[in-house]
Amino acid sequence: MINLKLLDTRYDEFVKKLQGKNVKPEVLNELLTTFNELKAKRQALENFQAIQNAKSKELGIKARNGENTDELKNELNLNKAAMGDASEIVRTYEEKLENIASCVPNITDDDVPFGADENDNVCVKTVLEPTKFDFTPKEHYELGENLGWLDFERGVKLSGSRFCVLKGMGARLSRALVNYMIDFNNARGFELVNVPFLVNANTLYGTGQLPKFEDDLYKAQGEDLYLIPTSEVPVTNLYNNEILPVENLPIKMTCCSACFRKEAGSAGRDTRGMIRQHQFEKVELVAITTPEQSAQMLDEMVACASDLLTSLGLPHRHMLLCSGDLGFSAAKTIDLEVWLPGQNKYREISSVSNTRDFQARRAKIRYKDGKKNALVNTLNGSSLAVGRTLIAIMENYQKVDGSIEIPEVLKRYM
Repeated sequence: MINLKLLDTRYDEFVKKLQGKNVKPEVLNELLTTFNELKAKRQALENFQAIQNAKSKELGIKARNGENTDELKNELNLNKAAMGDASEIVRTYEEKLENIASCVPNITDDDVPFGADENDNVCVKTVLEPTKFDFTPKEHYELGENLGWLDFERGVKLSGSRFCVLKGMGARLSRALVNYMIDFNNARGFELVNVPFLVNANTLYGTGQLPKFEDDLYKAQGEDLYLIPTSEVPVTNLYNNEILPVENLPIKMTCCSACFRKEAGSAGRDTRGMIRQHQFEKVELVAITTPEQSAQMLDEMVACASDLLTSLGLPHRHMLLCSGDLGFSAAKTIDLEVWLPGQNKYREISSVSNTRDFQARRAKIRYKDGKKNALVNTLNGSSLAVGRTLIAIMENYQKVDGSIEIPEVLKRYM
């Protein structure tokens, strides 16, 4: 949830940053109007409360002096009724403001470039040169089908479009990647956690998927349960509505899970192969920090994912996302894009974000800062999308005969 106090203290900057995330003017106007109306309604309530306090004191004095208090009691009763009405109006406006604010994205960090979409993202680093071949490299789906690793036809038979069955060495390589990633992250201090793949609406609200993105989620019919779109959701919410000792921060976690997404806005995109699936595996990094720790933690998490790609010999680049391409909860995001020679382009394989206190405010995750409680910062990132890492290995390690060389670091996991 955005910090609504900024509407009072840094209004112009607040609006500019939300405009940079393509928030519509009518939404901003409704947000500001409702915010100001709520302030006025609260002031009216406070006025009634002040009158009630003053008249209550006056009543006490008159009663002690033996004076007639009938008229004053009547005034108090009338004011009490008006105060109750004013309190109900305030609650109504508070709910209205929360409903609007819950669908407004996080504001950007100061060093995030303004831009409209992915075309305005900035490459800040390139790691390893794109793989060169003396033959025309194939795409992963052609390689996988020829080797018997990927069975798209039976995936469609079982579940419909955007599903795939991994078989034989393809399935073994996928499992090897998961185990290697977890060990790699453990060595960097991220503790492994296993979490449910079904979560309730409050959990999804905490990390920002609800209410705005319900159409992207799979919901269990008749139950308050949804399949997770990423393990960021349950892992971050492990500390929902908790107050953490400051000495326990930062908390660094890694998790492997299946992820489930309707991909409602992706019709016609990446229809062949495994790039965009309704179900896929991902190893996630999540960190909970103090505000002072979060910028350094973002660098640490990006380095962890990038070093993992480098250890696999996969060329990639670091992309600083512009304001218009940032996710709903993110204040700053670095995407890692891996080189896919079959497509002759870079494709996203990891996205590491600092959400500052946006998710913490929604999920009520706090830490004890001396005598007061303060909101933590939360960060999350892919380390890595397992299916896309499998794709990258297949395309970068392919041979002229269509076989796939296994990266050296994975051989002991096979």
